[in-house]
Amino acid sequence: MNMPFYVAPEQLMKDRADYARKGIARGRALVAVQYDDGIVLVAENTSNTLRKISEIYDRIGFAGVGKYNEFDQLRRFGVRNADVKGYQYSRDDVEARSLANEYAQILGQTFTHDTKPFEVEILVAEVGFDQDADQLFHIMYDGTLVDERGMSVLGGDAEAIADRLKDAWNRTADLRTAVRACVAALSGPDRSLGADDTEVAVLSRSNGRRCFRRLDDAEVSALLA
Repeated sequence: MNMPFYVAPEQLMKDRADYARKGIARGRALVAVQYDDGIVLVAENTSNTLRKISEIYDRIGFAGVGKYNEFDQLRRFGVRNADVKGYQYSRDDVEARSLANEYAQILGQTFTHDTKPFEVEILVAEVGFDQDADQLFHIMYDGTLVDERGMSVLGGDAEAIADRLKDAWNRTADLRTAVRACVAALSGPDRSLGADDTEVAVLSRSNGRRCFRRLDDAEVSALLA
């Protein structure tokens, strides 16, 4: 009888983490920041159809980096979860914090027990009735849940992008300033990104009940001009 091949649990977790991080690093980054009227989400994305940023519910947005089919699967779960909760109870009972906890459990369970982890990082953002009530929840590939303050960066080269963003942004900025700071941080010193290379959406307090709005290329070009 052959003995099964033994791998130490620490090594197994390390291998899974390395695998997930490599998959995420191959994708393009994404940032979200507060501005004077809500939260703006900006992703480097050349596709007009494969969206990284989307609406989950009235005041809640979703963004993901990494393997598209995996974070889109998580997006669909979030939409269904929010719809069911809002229908059974009240629309006001749907909140980003509980949804982020659900995502953290799914990603953590998959990372620990499945052979292949999700190669994704996701963000759940909720705009409040004032800036202090805004929420940004960053969920890692292993289920680690981080409550971000003011800004969040997902994807490869996140530390360098965050450093550039901190120098050019503050939470009281208007939309134009916030978008320009986000695009400059994603671009870096060696290249420039335009409206065709980016995907931009806002969760705006002034949009009414449904706060999410996607900005088209013309609007982004005007903000970057």
